[in-house]
Amino acid sequence: MKIGMITDSLGNLSFDEMLRASAELGLETLEFACGNWSSAPHIDLQAMLDSAATRSEFVAKVRDHGLTITALNCSGNPLHPGPQGKKHHEVTQETIRLASLMGIDRVVMMSGLPGGPGDANPNWIITDWPPECADIQRYQWDDCIIPYWRDLVKFSNNLGISKLCLELHGHQAVYNVQTLFRLRDAVGETVGANYDPSHPMWMGADPIAAVRKLGSAIYYVHAKDTRVEPIPAGIDGTLDARPPNQYAERAWNYITLGYGHGEFWWRQFCTALKQVGYDDVLSIEHEDMMLSPMEGMRKSVSLLRNVAINLA
Repeated sequence: MKIGMITDSLGNLSFDEMLRASAELGLETLEFACGNWSSAPHIDLQAMLDSAATRSEFVAKVRDHGLTITALNCSGNPLHPGPQGKKHHEVTQETIRLASLMGIDRVVMMSGLPGGPGDANPNWIITDWPPECADIQRYQWDDCIIPYWRDLVKFSNNLGISKLCLELHGHQAVYNVQTLFRLRDAVGETVGANYDPSHPMWMGADPIAAVRKLGSAIYYVHAKDTRVEPIPAGIDGTLDARPPNQYAERAWNYITLGYGHGEFWWRQFCTALKQVGYDDVLSIEHEDMMLSPMEGMRKSVSLLRNVAINLA
């Protein structure tokens, strides 16, 4: 297994500073966000699309620091019913085009989420009641989600991209194992999982059990931890819309690796990945509001070095 990161984790650094820091940390791989919900701090999507020389210089700088590029990321909501959806769709297609031009076979993203009929904003249905929930879900899946993804898979395959890695995230159509397989069964095996265990942790699932169920559908892994805060969660449960900077009051928080689940748990997680045949990148995503990015990255890399399985 290789240790990498999505470079937004050090989004406060310039491109050159980020590369130096990545080498200092001993990382092997990098994942670059190209836009949508990311500000794309380290890549100019349009400049990269427009110029082979720009792409070559970019890749050379990465390689000069002993690093490789394993994925591009365009996480956003191309299914948004408002103008945002069109913009996110365009960035999604452009990111896939760039991956093709760079010989990168994986694009990390989210499924997106449409509204219901006539809605101006996305509508995340996670209960079967009131009765209209079923009607909204039928509309979302049959009229929006599946048709969109069939077209995107065809678009990607025509460009030689065989792996669209969906992060199972709240407020998305695909947010757990069951919904990932629902989409995959409908549009084919180009769709797989970017499995980030931090999300099922707060939603009440067991990431290790989920890994065993997903099996070969895991195309990529984000390494991020969550700590469920016992007292707030005990009072209100884990459905919590308070912003992340209110971490002292929230029922759960994204946290540096090891501060939510210790090394023993992460060893079990890596073992489960190895058991289903995943022997690839663990891409650290630092979103801990309590630790600085570099401190969080150092601690996360240290933990993964102790738990990652390397048989070579």
